[in-house]
Amino acid sequence: MIGIVGENGAGKSTLLKIVAGLLPASGGSVSVRGRLGYCPQDPQVHPGLTVLQNLEWFRAAYHLADPHAGDALVEDLGFGADRHVLVETLSGGTRQKLNLTIALMHAPDVVLLDEPYQGFDWETYLRFWEIAERIRRGGRTVVVISHLFFERGRFDRVLGLRGGRLQKETLREEAQP
Repeated sequence: MIGIVGENGAGKSTLLKIVAGLLPASGGSVSVRGRLGYCPQDPQVHPGLTVLQNLEWFRAAYHLADPHAGDALVEDLGFGADRHVLVETLSGGTRQKLNLTIALMHAPDVVLLDEPYQGFDWETYLRFWEIAERIRRGGRTVVVISHLFFERGRFDRVLGLRGGRLQKETLREEAQP
């Protein structure tokens, strides 16, 4: 589990887009082994479709044979009652839950998460970390981008993005109560 932290405008989202192959790098190279899951900061779902229709569309796009792929994530994230609701009518937090589900439903080897818990309530935030830890224990890589990290202890490594360069963060230990 890797955390990448940096100030607003430092290029964190741009970095993830480059790693995901959505933007060309101005220099250097990127290689990813295995399947990639990408959860952008702004949900990339079709607002005119229901939650279920979005899931079906991405199952087809990922060539998933299992017609229930993603269903467990929908339940884990607590939005199963919204399956037949148009995405355009959902709250931002519920759209983000769908965005995260779509990024994870094909069991990617490397997961890129850009501010993934934005808009989550406390319960969903905690469930997010349970899911991330489950992915990590399964031997897959999780990269979380944020401008703030209150959960430093959850990461194997925290990197800072400054001046277009990643560097190991030397963070003070969080105060213990």
